[in-house]
Amino acid sequence: MQSLSAQIYLETKQLTCIKQDRILFEDLNVQFRRGDIIQVAGPNGAGKTSLLRILAGLAQPYEGTIEFDQNNINEQLELYRQNLLYLGHLPGVKSELTAQENLEFQLSLHGYGNSDAEALLADVGLLAFEQSLAGQLSAGQNRRIALAQLWQSNAKVWILDEPFTAIDAKGVEAIEQKILEHANNGGCVILTTHQELNLPSNRVSRLELDYRF
Repeated sequence: MQSLSAQIYLETKQLTCIKQDRILFEDLNVQFRRGDIIQVAGPNGAGKTSLLRILAGLAQPYEGTIEFDQNNINEQLELYRQNLLYLGHLPGVKSELTAQENLEFQLSLHGYGNSDAEALLADVGLLAFEQSLAGQLSAGQNRRIALAQLWQSNAKVWILDEPFTAIDAKGVEAIEQKILEHANNGGCVILTTHQELNLPSNRVSRLELDYRF
């Protein structure tokens, strides 16, 4: 964690999540600060993805609140989304669109309409695949289309659910370096991964969730 003087971007207050009559987590009080890299860890079913979706404003907790810059995210959703990049467990690409069209659409949603999608795709190893339909690409290539947003985004908070799925070792290394760069530049990264992070141990904090029966 960064020092207590570091700016708090996100804060959960008594956050409780219940799914199918099972408590995944309760009374969760966590601060996510400028410069943090937080790995949400725990066994399958512990609520890692549920927590990320709640933090991203895509799902509502059973109880508790989430604050962005000390204000409830539900009272400033537009502002919060302008400062958030969320990449879910699925790549979220449309099979009938090309790689470039998918990325341009994703970037436009975040206000990056003038971005050079072709160059960004080259950054993630998709040079010469810009005009290929996503439906004809591999799972790893579709994942790279979504991850190319990391090379453009200046959002304060990145929430990444299993960003390394179907990515080769070279691609994982590039994403890890982009995560570290973002945090070193004052961003906050919250992620889940089943892989061991190859980042300096003093730069990564773990938020452990336990499986509740």
